[in-house]
Amino acid sequence: MAGSKLIGGNNLDNNAGGGVQGSSYLYDYGTSPNTRTAVSQKVRVLTPVYGEKTAMHQMGVVSNFAPSISRTVDELRGIGFGDQVAELVPSITAAPTANFERALLYLCNLWQATGYAAGVDGPVRSLSHHKWPFDIEQQLVFSTLVDADIGVMNEGHDGQTASFDGGLKPIEYPTVTSDGGDGGGNAGQGHSALITLYEACWFTSWSATFAKDSGMIMESGDVMISDIHDFSTMYGEFLATGNDPSLGQLGSIRFAETDALNDSSQASVGGGMGGLSSSQSAFVSFDTDSVNP
Repeated sequence: MAGSKLIGGNNLDNNAGGGVQGSSYLYDYGTSPNTRTAVSQKVRVLTPVYGEKTAMHQMGVVSNFAPSISRTVDELRGIGFGDQVAELVPSITAAPTANFERALLYLCNLWQATGYAAGVDGPVRSLSHHKWPFDIEQQLVFSTLVDADIGVMNEGHDGQTASFDGGLKPIEYPTVTSDGGDGGGNAGQGHSALITLYEACWFTSWSATFAKDSGMIMESGDVMISDIHDFSTMYGEFLATGNDPSLGQLGSIRFAETDALNDSSQASVGGGMGGLSSSQSAFVSFDTDSVNP
């Protein structure tokens, strides 16, 4: 089969290596600005590429990647208590979703770029031919400014497993032009990247637009995601998530008013009208003389 020759070696848009899914000029790296604000130029989206068995690689021609999560929250109200929400009760989180938009390549389409045997390499032409799910890895790459703040400028930070920084990993870039202005050359060629893993994804829709007044053909795909995590943390009932009044953290005054959650540092004031902690009461106090001169 002639198409089999285009798996890997001869197909420059589908011969994964060096962290990207191809070796053609479409996958060349450029520079990006160093800011404290996160910028899309530094976001890398990695998926399994068909024919590569060792690791996921960066998709090089993605113009849009939009993950989304939602869940419903039900209102609990009681007859005879007026127009008052007694409690908001979170329901089950809906399956997360994401959307890809990618330029269609002659020798590598969106499905090949997510691990399926499509295009010239295989028979997949429909969602009904997808027998297995795939993973997506998103890397939010830090700028040099931010890496300098955490003491790993041009090197990258390697977080500890099952710790708050467990999803932070160093990634390396190839050396291009050495800057010897500091007298010692470059300190390194790496950055920190915040890893988010979207696990066991299934495509729910695919579309492509062939328009007479547009030269570039774009294809879009929507996926449902089984789980989202940092690939390092052990998730469970006692996951440290913040706003926990049982640990003395400053969360909602409503949840901190019970005796079981209060200690001497969070003594309740104001009784049943909200139970403000001593550390929070300052935010709602005022001088009556200034109100009633």
